[in-house]
Amino acid sequence: MSRRVVITGMGIWSCIGKNKEEVRDSLYNGRSGIGIEPERLQYGYRSGLTGILEHPVLKGVLDRRTRVGLSEEAEYAYMAAKEAFEEAGVDRDYLREHEVGIIFGNDSSAKPVIEAAEIMREKHDSALIGSGYIFQSMNSTVNMNLSTIFSLKGINFTVSAACASGSHSIGLAFMMIKQGLQDMILAGGAQETNFYSMATFDALGAFSVRMDEPAKASRPFDVSRDGLIPSGGAAALILEDYDHAVARGANILAEISGYGFSSNGGGISQPSDDGSLKAMTRALRQAGVTPEEIDYVNAHATSTPQGDEFEAIALDRLFNGKKAWISSTKSMTGHECWMAGASEIVYSVIMMRDGFIAPNINLEQPCEAAKNLNIARETIVTPVNLVLSNSFGFGGTNSALVIRKAT
Repeated sequence: MSRRVVITGMGIWSCIGKNKEEVRDSLYNGRSGIGIEPERLQYGYRSGLTGILEHPVLKGVLDRRTRVGLSEEAEYAYMAAKEAFEEAGVDRDYLREHEVGIIFGNDSSAKPVIEAAEIMREKHDSALIGSGYIFQSMNSTVNMNLSTIFSLKGINFTVSAACASGSHSIGLAFMMIKQGLQDMILAGGAQETNFYSMATFDALGAFSVRMDEPAKASRPFDVSRDGLIPSGGAAALILEDYDHAVARGANILAEISGYGFSSNGGGISQPSDDGSLKAMTRALRQAGVTPEEIDYVNAHATSTPQGDEFEAIALDRLFNGKKAWISSTKSMTGHECWMAGASEIVYSVIMMRDGFIAPNINLEQPCEAAKNLNIARETIVTPVNLVLSNSFGFGGTNSALVIRKAT
């Protein structure tokens, strides 16, 4: 069995907007969501740069018992999933009566682990930890909470694949629906933004220290880039069998046409143009399209010296001389880590819907490897029908997705 897989609902909670329309305005206007969090510097970080997110207020929305078990990233994911289900026209009655699955990307839950350890260190009594921390601290915190809140009865697991987690979650959901194993799956990615979660990245010297102008710190493909900016939130998508969506009268936003993946097989933090190219090529092949047909590439480019370089080389090998516009929305959002592969699909579908390419802001002088790429430095108003979205992560995990505008 080989079925068509479509997107019928989307939700987003990020540093550039708490819903799709706020996000759309930020993307179109090239508005950065990056700022300084003084607590990071007080804690001992080299860099205080981060995506600035508003935390959702769930008191009065969810009961206290439910709220106690929600980690930070699960709170973001709840808001994104709620928006996605609403757009898809899926209510509580539908969820109770039908089998709907959930596959989410999430690769850490640091804050509750550290807070529980601090209680133990101070009180020496595990009874004082309380019941909520176990459900907040497990890597499956998003899945277990959302599946309970929304009464989901289908496939239920977490994808832990570093910064490709959100993309792989969509790819795996795509494969399950395509093969007839599920009719509908909630897929996405979530990332905590508390300073506990990113100290180890700061220790690697991976973060930009361009703190004098936070909005200009994330500079994908620019020769003067000096590191990524940590960010997060959550993105959720309702993936559905095409015939199933049509039968229930759903509005189809886009179609997922291809999923490509690979592993670099090299150093644990070493990017690879060969690995990147393999994932992109596999996604294009499954979608049945050529590089010439792609209108836009949402690049993984995080603003790190090595990562951007190798992706640019891979993109040049695939797209040199082709028409595809390229930009990294991380120039505005920072690196949303475990959620990025999912949020960037949401960003891309928004661009499809409204006919524009979001700019790669802060690109003043492209690095040598990116000089031949067709990078959008300002908003481009143009039809967008086919998109390739890249996500790469530590350990050499690569994911690429091809999405097609609904017709």
